[in-house]
Amino acid sequence: MDAAVIVFPGSNCDRDVAVSVEAALGRAPHMVWHRADELPKVDLIVLPGGFSYGDYLRSGAIAANSPIMAQVKAAAAKGTRVLAICNGFQIAIEAGLLPGALMTNAGLKFVCRDVLLKVERNDTPFTAGYEQGAVVRFPVAHHQGNYFADDETLARIEGEGLVAFRYVDAGGNPTGAANPNGSARNIAGVYNEARNVMGLMPHPERLADPALGGTDGARMFRSLLGGLS
Repeated sequence: MDAAVIVFPGSNCDRDVAVSVEAALGRAPHMVWHRADELPKVDLIVLPGGFSYGDYLRSGAIAANSPIMAQVKAAAAKGTRVLAICNGFQIAIEAGLLPGALMTNAGLKFVCRDVLLKVERNDTPFTAGYEQGAVVRFPVAHHQGNYFADDETLARIEGEGLVAFRYVDAGGNPTGAANPNGSARNIAGVYNEARNVMGLMPHPERLADPALGGTDGARMFRSLLGGLS
């Protein structure tokens, strides 16, 4: 197994993700600058969180056109796993790797706190380390994390099982109070149709070590990189 983290100008979670990947993989990932026109042969590509290009124009819109994204899209089309976190989720949507859109939070304010998420399915490489329906805790830190799609798209992703995580309360219920940004149907993360690309607004890498106050995120990286039996 091998992994790469894509680094954009304005990324600020690339090193955090690299630490989590190294802990799961046993060696450091490739750190690939966004202007590179070649991507190492890897099993996992991570689009990290941050504020690529200062979130100008629209979050993720400029980064989605960086030279390396052509290689990321080509790799994803061939089955390489792509994990897109927060700003990476925005980039993946803007690049057409995932359905929907991410809008300004319903409260019009930056949200930074821990949230609870329900694992909608555990038969994917991203979630195999969790129990079906488990409630996990990840932090969020975003201003444009309000997931939106038209009714037809929402019906399709629900029907095809493409919802990865949902904002919930401690009992696993998708309530309004548990939704930090107004996302449609409390959706916190989604898959592509092949389920080899997953994007989510919460940050698993920020709760991936006991020193950070929790390890719920570590299981995702261990699952992706073959560290779970």
